[in-house]
Amino acid sequence: MEIALVLLVIAVIFISRSIKVVPQQHAWVIERLGKYHSTLTPGLNILVPFVDRVAYKHVLKEIPLDIASQVCITRDNTQLQVDGILYFQVTDAMRASYGSSNYIVAISQLAQTSLRSVIGKLELDKTFEERDIINAQVVAAIDEAALNWGVKVLRYEIKDLTPPKEILHAMQAQITAERGKRALIAASEGRRQEQINIATGEREAFIARSEGEKQAAINQAQGQAAAITAVADATAGAIERIAAAIRQPGGEQAVQLKVAEKAVEAYSKVASDATTTLIIPGNMSEVSTLIATAMKMLQTGK
Repeated sequence: MEIALVLLVIAVIFISRSIKVVPQQHAWVIERLGKYHSTLTPGLNILVPFVDRVAYKHVLKEIPLDIASQVCITRDNTQLQVDGILYFQVTDAMRASYGSSNYIVAISQLAQTSLRSVIGKLELDKTFEERDIINAQVVAAIDEAALNWGVKVLRYEIKDLTPPKEILHAMQAQITAERGKRALIAASEGRRQEQINIATGEREAFIARSEGEKQAAINQAQGQAAAITAVADATAGAIERIAAAIRQPGGEQAVQLKVAEKAVEAYSKVASDATTTLIIPGNMSEVSTLIATAMKMLQTGK
């Protein structure tokens, strides 16, 4: 009975040491007699008891790793308190087992030194503007060295950049000054645009007034021209009618009568004015003849 119990215990130990079930996204490194033998994949695996042993177990999932906060000095000699987080994944279980005694510590230290080197090449303002560039350069620096450790660095993210309090106050003052400057520029641009709008309006109004005055002058000139034309036409018509009347029988005698009447009227006005000096024409026969003719025509008319 005791022998059977001992055999059962030995069988259980034998089976437990020979059968290994590896979970998904895991890799186990097997050593045979102290030397690397193979890497177990997920699922059921058979080992040689007391010869093979599981030396290392690795998780193949993406692993986040907090990078401790540290002080970095920028190109313009400004101190920054920087911390971040690193994401990596084991891609080669054998190298992760034998490439470094502790690849997690190695990655963490390399991330800190790489971050100090990258930030040391940038000025303070650039460190806030170019976080993506900083992250990419840190990943490139770590990934090159991590290949020997069987690790793939996926990405690095800066969680916080904290400058000293004095720098923060100076940055806030600069931001306030910039905003005040932008406000003044905006106000001046508004005034400038207002002046431009006023000048444009005045110019358009002046042009409109001048166009109106021009049109009014044109209309007035056209009206005066039409009036002059109408008067000239009327005068020409009257003259034509007078000329036609003169050509009729007795027309010339009528003209002579009219002229004689005007002459007699003129002489009578001059003679009645005591203050007027009367100048008698040298050839009075023509005047008398004119008056006699007029009188004769009056008598004939009667």
